Amino acid sequence: MKVSSTTETRERVLLAGVGIKRAPRIPGQPAGEAERESLRELEELARSAGADVAGSVFQMRDAIDPATLIGRGKMEEVKIEAQMRDAAVIVFDRNLSPVQQRNLERGTDRRVIDRTQLILDIFARHARSREGQLQVELAQLNYLLPRLTGKGAELSRLGGGIGTRGPGEQKLETDRRRIRDRVRKITESIDVVSRQRRQRRHARQAVPLSMVALVGYTNAGKSTLFNALTRADVLVSPKMFATLDPTVRGVRLPSGRRVLLSDTVGFIRDLPPGLIAAFRATLEEVQEAALILHVTDVSNPNNAEQDAEVEKILSDLGVGERPRMRVLNKIDRLAPEEAAQIRDASGASLVSALTARGLEDLLRRIDDRLPADPVVRLHFRLPLSDGRTLAMVHGLARVIRSRVDGSCMFFEAEMPESVARRLRLRSADLPE
Repeated sequence: MKVSSTTETRERVLLAGVGIKRAPRIPGQPAGEAERESLRELEELARSAGADVAGSVFQMRDAIDPATLIGRGKMEEVKIEAQMRDAAVIVFDRNLSPVQQRNLERGTDRRVIDRTQLILDIFARHARSREGQLQVELAQLNYLLPRLTGKGAELSRLGGGIGTRGPGEQKLETDRRRIRDRVRKITESIDVVSRQRRQRRHARQAVPLSMVALVGYTNAGKSTLFNALTRADVLVSPKMFATLDPTVRGVRLPSGRRVLLSDTVGFIRDLPPGLIAAFRATLEEVQEAALILHVTDVSNPNNAEQDAEVEKILSDLGVGERPRMRVLNKIDRLAPEEAAQIRDASGASLVSALTARGLEDLLRRIDDRLPADPVVRLHFRLPLSDGRTLAMVHGLARVIRSRVDGSCMFFEAEMPESVARRLRLRSADLPE
């Protein structure tokens, strides 16, 4: 997709979904309902990628066709539908095998991409940090490699349009060996960036602050909640995957102690395994968290299914047993009686990040759930030459009074006991 300095050409796409008649489903749910909801979600994903959704088609089948996914008769119908709607791209709400993708492109005479390729495109669109861009490119190349039709095959699908963002022909050569070389170099670069991230995390851990991580389905309102709690300015957007690069900020709890709050990438059903692996370094913030806040869009009628997907990914990350709190967001969209019923039934924190409703109660609950770290009041002095310790006092303690006397600064301050212990290691003038 080509973007000018003022306008963006929106590529017209046709969406295609497939339901399996005998697929497992929630009791009482009509056959194909989960797949239809997934197709509606695909529409939001396509718009987040900058597409103009021309329409959609849906098919119920007894089984997946191994050659074309949908069968040759339905493929001809999709071709005619794409022609009538002037759609240049057909997006399938399934992960296509290389053979299925090639057969569909030949049979429909249109460019065909699948759900994974669309998600990769959105990630490429939104990645801002060097690490994020490298991780997206690695996932794209690992996706592309088995889809090369032969040695020296041209990377024609990397020229432009939805599902094609990322590495281009000038950046990469057109043979498998050079793509593998690029994958190796990206992996090495990610390792370097990951080591730098670990060093920064270890530096944070040297200062005794607990990490609290926000997780949830994409578009659950995590970034809005993060901004409301930290007064930060993280990008907030109704588009899916607007947040890719993790952000960490300090938050002061009602007891006076400070914690670190991390905003993370949103989860989604059928998130490509290669993408989870590529973004594992980014998700390490979740793995290091003392407390996970699972944020749910309570106004979404499919929030139970979305929560199940989040639980599955948390389990895959190995943090399924980590202490966790449920946060039901967007209660401003509910009627008061609905919110009261949900509060009584769930016991979760009900908040509206948009209106700040319930945020004080949420902070109190976080305070109660984190390991005890009582606040103490101390009188002490520090040499003015010890800038690092002075910065730690101002950053982690609540300074009540301070004065300079000669080469020292005298303090009266309140701080968590863990901070006081760290200060005692640095200063003989700090009282026990």
